[in-house]
Amino acid sequence: MSDPFDLDNLPSPPSYDQEGQNTVPPFYIEGLNEPQLKAVEQIDGPVLVLAGAGTGKTRVLTTRLAHILAPGRAFPNQILSVTFTNKAALEMKDRVGAIIGDAVENMFWLGTFHSICVKILRRHADLVGLSSNFTILDQDDQLRLLKQLIRGVDIDEKRYPPRMLAGLIDRWKNKGLLPSQVPKSEAQDYAEGLGIKLYASYQARLKELNAADFGDLILLCLNLFQNNPQILSEYQHRFKYILIDEYQDTNVSQYLWLRLLAMGHKNICCVGDDDQSIYGWRGAEVGNILRFEKDFEGAKIIRLEQNYRSTSHILGAASGLIDANQGRLGKTLWTASKGGDKVSVNAVWDGRAEARAIGEIIENLQHQQQSLRQMAILVRAGFQTREFEENFLTLGVAYKIIGGVRFYERAEIRDAMAYLRVIVNPDDDLAFERIINVPKRGIGDSTVAKLHKIARADRSTLIKAARQIITTEDIAKKARTSLTLLIENFDRWRDLANDVSHLDLSETILEESGYLDKWRNDKSPDAPGKLENLSELIRGMDSFEGLEEFLEHISLVMENTAASGQDSVSIMTLHGSKGLEFDNVFLPGWEEELFPSKRSIEEHGMEGLEEERRLAYVGLTRAKKRAFIFYAASRYMFGNYMSPIPSRFIEELPHEHIERHGQQGLTSAKESTGGNDYSRSSLGFNFGEGREKYQLDRATAKKPTSNHRRSAGKIIQSEYSIGDRVFHDKFGYGTISEIDGNKAMIDFEMGSSRKVMDSFIKPA
Repeated sequence: MSDPFDLDNLPSPPSYDQEGQNTVPPFYIEGLNEPQLKAVEQIDGPVLVLAGAGTGKTRVLTTRLAHILAPGRAFPNQILSVTFTNKAALEMKDRVGAIIGDAVENMFWLGTFHSICVKILRRHADLVGLSSNFTILDQDDQLRLLKQLIRGVDIDEKRYPPRMLAGLIDRWKNKGLLPSQVPKSEAQDYAEGLGIKLYASYQARLKELNAADFGDLILLCLNLFQNNPQILSEYQHRFKYILIDEYQDTNVSQYLWLRLLAMGHKNICCVGDDDQSIYGWRGAEVGNILRFEKDFEGAKIIRLEQNYRSTSHILGAASGLIDANQGRLGKTLWTASKGGDKVSVNAVWDGRAEARAIGEIIENLQHQQQSLRQMAILVRAGFQTREFEENFLTLGVAYKIIGGVRFYERAEIRDAMAYLRVIVNPDDDLAFERIINVPKRGIGDSTVAKLHKIARADRSTLIKAARQIITTEDIAKKARTSLTLLIENFDRWRDLANDVSHLDLSETILEESGYLDKWRNDKSPDAPGKLENLSELIRGMDSFEGLEEFLEHISLVMENTAASGQDSVSIMTLHGSKGLEFDNVFLPGWEEELFPSKRSIEEHGMEGLEEERRLAYVGLTRAKKRAFIFYAASRYMFGNYMSPIPSRFIEELPHEHIERHGQQGLTSAKESTGGNDYSRSSLGFNFGEGREKYQLDRATAKKPTSNHRRSAGKIIQSEYSIGDRVFHDKFGYGTISEIDGNKAMIDFEMGSSRKVMDSFIKPA
């Protein structure tokens, strides 16, 4: 094996005698269709392989590598092969190894962008101001360092949190920008213009520590090539062939790095799908793949359009949808396999009805001997998973959350639950300790240690120890003041529980504790999702009598977890589903503002809308046999019940490839007939249930005029009477059968009887 870093004495690859070549095609190309074979054999010059979903992209990639290596066109360490994940790199190595054998072990330059750049940087570290043994910081280390720098210039961390600056720096690095290159127009994005200065200080501090963060690995390697033409030339000479997977997901920094290397032999093959570019929020630039022909003169574009995964109706629906996008190179997926079920588009009343409907379809499919592991629910937002998790626990259907954690296991939910647990049980030490300094209120580890010491000595609880210590000077004044206020708040909130609903109480606690502001002020990309989850948590309480019942329910939920390796339904976000496939795919929440995302459109306009449409396309093309789309007439979003309109994506689906099901008044006039009916005859689920009286113009309903409900310290009597017809935002119309104080038992026309607070109903 030659030294992969010996750039001065590169061996010449074995000669390839075209005339003496065996006329029998190599075994590894057997079974390739015509475009696949063309993509494999077009070895020299720039090539863009537009690989649609399910068209055999991985086989083309590995076969192309084998077609270069097996005849000796290049040695393994003369090929640069870049993937986006370590898993993809290992899979590629295994597949190529199955064709060419042990020679694959010499493919030194097969890996992710970051892993390859690390190898180059360690050899030339001195040229970028580092030593070869530099440390790579993880996110926690990065945030700790930024926090030190922010405090050094006296910036309000609550208003400008370190995570916000970390995201900004990452964005600049993804664009290939050093501090001196950041446009002044972006200077105001953090702390009134101090962001760029802090970026410069951060980079200087990294060099002092002989460290780099993940963004640096590509940025510094790019700068190495830009500032050292001789080194760039050596690597251009080294890499006879360059192969890039998932090219549509490259950011600007990665794109510039690749272009520099490809300017040598220009034997670059990029494989990707512009219709599956869904990571713009983390720096991916779909424009990189769209301008490939301009970047590389004489480039050949090969389209892989024959799909081996999905039915013709699924492909027809997906192709019709994505055709509405303007920013695409264009291709149409097709399959040689005819028939199959049409895409099922289903109207439901609300999120709970949606979860019930999907649960029943899954149970019916399971009765038909179909595996749960071949079923997936793909959501647009994390808060959507709660309804499905609770419904599956009720049904006893095993499930797993892919790429995330279960709803009630998320950190923000655990924090909120800890506050509520202390209200119900002041002696809950674990809950009290979890939130004693969340959000930060100046109560440090030393104070907590003293509380534990007092509690052990007195055989009491932490909160009792806290009541004792605040009467002394055993802790710092700031900690004493904060701890006093926290205890007073808990006492006040516990008293308030007698006068308001548990929903109102929970909202009050999260607001007055500062916990909601903690996430409102957090500018990281996941902060809005955490606020949505907290809103969903409160909404989930409204079917319970009070906090005690709700907390008991959660305890049972937390205990009921799917066993590892068990046959189970997969629940994940649409973003997390890319690259996966399932026989049956459920796509809930296809409503305006949820999908397409209101935030994405507001922040990015038409580009944001087109990326949302690509996300819908990705979701549809995960399905092999059946795809079920759902939209609701009522959805709890952004802290309120809303009456959303169906997603524009539904109307963009070609009618010949879909069939509509739903309750009267919810389906569009564009309802098709024929095909399999999974909502009624085939799977036994009926969306109707006699709810025709539900009105979408609920806002016109009369509202109670009384303002008596919030009078603190009083037993409040309802102004409604038995027999009154009322309306509830979630359960619809019903008749009051019992009254208990300010609570009413209502027989709802939707088929259930529930006791609810009268503040949540209106006269019908």
